[in-house]
Amino acid sequence: MIAHRGASGYEHENSLAAFRAAVRLGADGIELDVHDTADGVLVVHHDPLLDGQPIRELSAAEVSGVRLPNGEPVPTLAAALRTIGPDCRVFVEVKTLAPEHDAALLAALDAGPAPSNYHVHGFDHRVVRRLTAQRRGLVGGVLSTSYPLDPWRQLSDVGAQELWQETPLIDRALVDGAHERGFLVYAWTVDHAARARELAAVGVDGVCTNRPDLIREALV
Repeated sequence: MIAHRGASGYEHENSLAAFRAAVRLGADGIELDVHDTADGVLVVHHDPLLDGQPIRELSAAEVSGVRLPNGEPVPTLAAALRTIGPDCRVFVEVKTLAPEHDAALLAALDAGPAPSNYHVHGFDHRVVRRLTAQRRGLVGGVLSTSYPLDPWRQLSDVGAQELWQETPLIDRALVDGAHERGFLVYAWTVDHAARARELAAVGVDGVCTNRPDLIREALV
């Protein structure tokens, strides 16, 4: 059970408060989104714009001066990993990452309290391929909002092991096909107990949710 942007059903998404809540509510993993700043710092935020400006055109100092609706600063990836601690897997969705900042992302993961728990995924499969090629053993994933005729080739081309599939497009054939080839399937985003149970019944490997306590109770 993976907390989507932290326990974002209860705290502001991608905030340190949301990550603390996810840990407190017993999430097995936490999904979060990162962008790179102009000076190569990884910050945690879903949208590409911050106060109407592209994050990748702002410095880390400029980003740190912005407050989220809950009053917290926009966290860096490093701060998020420290807050989450060593006991949860962390699934980093890379929203934007210039090639010259690949090393900064990998260094942030290396410096966290549990580097072996960190995975990367994204819609831009080129980024995932770059990162998995540079870091042996880094688990990669691809996000999909379609039902590809050959998703296994996509995963293999990227060097990924995990398919993050939009929930309405998951069925037993997809999950069985993934498992037969050694891949994993994660469902996003699921906030209804009945749907979580349906997905568990077809064998998904993880459910990404805004309400980790609700889904954990449903799957007990």
